[in-house]
Order: sequence, then structure tokens, then C-alpha cells
Amino acid sequence: MPNLNTVPGSEILRARGQPIPLNSGVLLMGVLNVTPDSFSDGGRYDEPEAAVEHALAMIEQGADLIDIGAESSRPGSDPVEEEEEIRRLLPVITAVCRQVSIPVSVDTTKAGVAQRALDAGAAIVNDISALRFDPLMGQVVAKAGAGLVLMHMQGTPKSMQCDPQYRDVVAEVRQFFIERMKTAEDVGIDPEQILLDPGFGFGKNVTHNLTLLMQLDQLSALGRPMVVGVSRKAFIGQVLDRQVGDRLMGTAVAVVVAVLRGARIVRVHDVGPMRDVVRMVEAIRHA
Repeated sequence: MPNLNTVPGSEILRARGQPIPLNSGVLLMGVLNVTPDSFSDGGRYDEPEAAVEHALAMIEQGADLIDIGAESSRPGSDPVEEEEEIRRLLPVITAVCRQVSIPVSVDTTKAGVAQRALDAGAAIVNDISALRFDPLMGQVVAKAGAGLVLMHMQGTPKSMQCDPQYRDVVAEVRQFFIERMKTAEDVGIDPEQILLDPGFGFGKNVTHNLTLLMQLDQLSALGRPMVVGVSRKAFIGQVLDRQVGDRLMGTAVAVVVAVLRGARIVRVHDVGPMRDVVRMVEAIRHA
């Protein structure tokens, strides 16, 4: 397994002029969904006051970044109109950015939504389409100098879990990243602005997800920091036969493997417990 502290180009993320170091420990990205229908916490934080309170609580528990989304991307979900996404998102992201000092990420595939979020203070755009759904997204990110998460997804949220197929899931995700990084760089996005997310649960069955997790170091070797979002995912539920609210231990094991295989950022719902998991696995790894 490579020493990920020495992977070229992976030590820093540049987000709106703010260098975020990634070589001093794995960072936790707390998930804040302001949607009525997200798979894990839909409807819990769609009021601005509740959302801001939850963001502050996650920071207290140890979150290093907050990722805010206003459109569910759960399997089978329908897209949300841009105006509705902005209506849900803007009050929350504005309030959160005013009250926190850590970087805020906006989870969206729409350039117009990303622009409004960046204007409100967001520093990172988390695009599950990897710049494929909106041709203007790359320009928005490049102009703002924002951080960018490029995520792999086969299909769309509506169709992605309808019998996903790969000949070699690791090789295909790796090639996808190479192509999408080139697309990003072609529109003026610096490589140091880019993060990569294998997209666990996005167009992948249980075997695909487990294979990607076990071979994550092959993707980390591309030289950009890896974001891993396995928190409460369906493949954990399928392996353990657990419902969404009872997947904490399965999530913890998946996070341990992700960190050992090179993840630099883990995207989680349960920040406090996962902070302990990350601290423990890092202590063992560096002993």
C-alpha cells in the first residue's frame, strides 16, 4: 500500500484562494441535506434554523467541512427544478457561511445553483455529474477558483441502480477520472482545485462497491485527494441486513478501510463517532 503522505499533488486543495492542507490528517465532511426526500435524513433539516443548528453541531463534533445539498440523489429520485433547489438551499447556505469558519461545499449539478452558493460564501462545488450535466458548471468553478469534487456515476440518479454493469469497475472508474480531470483542466480549473469521489452507491451493486473500497489505493494513485462517501449507504445495509438508521458499525468499518486505502476526506452523517474512528485508525497506521 502506498504511503499516501507522499503521493504527488495530493497534499493540498485550493478553494477560492484558501489552501486546505490534506497531509496532516483525514478530514471529515459533514452531510447536511436540506431536502424532503434524501435517503437518510430527508425532511429533518429543510427549515433554515434546524439546518444551521445541525451544521454547528457537526462542527462541534469535529467536522472539517460541511457539504450542503438541496436535491436528493438517492436511487430513483427525480430531478428538482433550479428555482426550487435555490429556494431550499440559499437561506441555509447563506446562514451557515455567515456563522462558520470552516469551508462549505455545495452539492449540486447545476451551474446556476453553484453560482448562487459561491456568491453566498461556499468554497467547494460537489458535482455528482463531474461536469457532465451542465455545460456551464466548469466555467463557474474556474472563474470562482472554487474547489471541485468530480464524482463517478453510471447513469443518472433515476436510473443508476437499474442493473449497473462493468467489465472492470476499478479500471473504468479510473479512466473516467482521467477523462473528467482533463475536461476540468481544459476549462481552466487547476488540478489543485480537484477532488475525486468514486461514487459509492451511484450506479454500482454491492460487489462493485466492495471492490472499489478494497482497491481504492489504485484511484488514490492518480495524485488527487480522494473523497469517500460510504455513510449509511445501501450496500452496507445489504451486506448486514440493516436499515438506514442502524448502519453505524458498518459505516465505521467501511471508513476504516477507506482511510487505510488512501481516502483524504470522508463524507459522513455521524460526525462524532466517525471522528473517533478516523483518529483511531490514523493512530494505528502511524504507530
